Amino acid sequence: MMRRFLRNKRGVTPVLSNVLLTVVVVAAMSLAVSATYVITDNMHQIMGERVVAEDVWFTPDGISIYLRNIGKVAIEVSSVYVDFTSQSFAPLTLEVGGHGWLNVTFSWNADSVHHINVVTSRGTKIVDYYKAPS
Repeated sequence: MMRRFLRNKRGVTPVLSNVLLTVVVVAAMSLAVSATYVITDNMHQIMGERVVAEDVWFTPDGISIYLRNIGKVAIEVSSVYVDFTSQSFAPLTLEVGGHGWLNVTFSWNADSVHHINVVTSRGTKIVDYYKAPS
């Protein structure tokens, strides 16, 4: 009886193919879940980052921008562009709920409009046009 059972191989191939298919599906879903977690975690951090420019002052030394972090994560200003040109600035990091002045070195012209773009380390941008006083 045992010999006859071991010689009969008709049922082995479908069982092995079903097991192999199950292993492949589980591996593919594990990769998909991992990728989804990484993507949504990054999006959560980016969406949790919100910063507002509350005030802009044109001073003799340059431009001062008052920023407030209203998001859920700390922010760090990575670059500032005035009239589409990168400018030097004093480093600024704002914790959640924090606020402070961002001082940009720029010689501005009186009574002219300037395009100011502040970019954080995660890529969030604050972009607007501001008119210098006369």
